[in-house]
Parts: sequence; structure tokens; C-alpha cells
Amino acid sequence: EVQLQASGGGLVQPGGSLKISCTASGFTWDDYAIGWYRQAPGKEREGIACLSRGDDSTYYADSVKGRFTISSDSAKNTFYLQMNSLKPEDTAAYYCVSDFRCSSVMQSLDPLVGWGQGTQVTVSS
Repeated sequence: EVQLQASGGGLVQPGGSLKISCTASGFTWDDYAIGWYRQAPGKEREGIACLSRGDDSTYYADSVKGRFTISSDSAKNTFYLQMNSLKPEDTAAYYCVSDFRCSSVMQSLDPLVGWGQGTQVTVSS
């Protein structure tokens, strides 16, 4: 059974940084894409970052490009989202996902491999 567990959310001031994590189990993630969705109240789900495990290519939504970085640690079965220069509009529930391709993640489609519980990130002074 594929399981994804996100953690590390919290309250951070505008301009601050936060690193959230996702621990994966139950599948060989080297064969898939891993990424992050976010959803704020009243807004559509947004695919914001993806790492293609086959060739380590990374993809980012324009809204986070240059501020967020996705990475992974295979030894720990964990992947991360480092978020810098946070803005109030980054406030959302963040979900880790896995799918066959990053194109699906970046289109915010229902993930076909796995979808973990969210971790809340609030950016406020």
C-alpha cells in the first residue's frame, strides 16, 4: 500500500523560510514522479513542484519558481519542499503526491500513485 506522510508545516512570517517533508512507503518511488500540491480555502488545487525520479528533472509553477526547491533523500525515503521568501498568498494546505509523470502533477490531476494528508502552512505577521 502506497503511503505518503507530509509534515513540517507551521506559522511563518512573510519573507521567512520553511521546509516541509514527505515520507514515502509502499512503493519503489524511483519509477515515478513525486511532487507537491497546495490548496487554499476557496481556491483551486495547484500543482507547484515536481521531481521526475527517472532523470531528476524538476518542475515548478510560476507562482513559486525561484523561491521553492524540491529535493529528495532516497536513503530516508523522504522528499522535501524548501520554501523561501514566503508570502501571505503561499498560505495553504500542502499535500505530497506521486504520479507516473510530472506533467500530471503540474496539471493538478488526481494523483494515480499516492496522495498524502496535508500539512498546513500559514504565512502571516
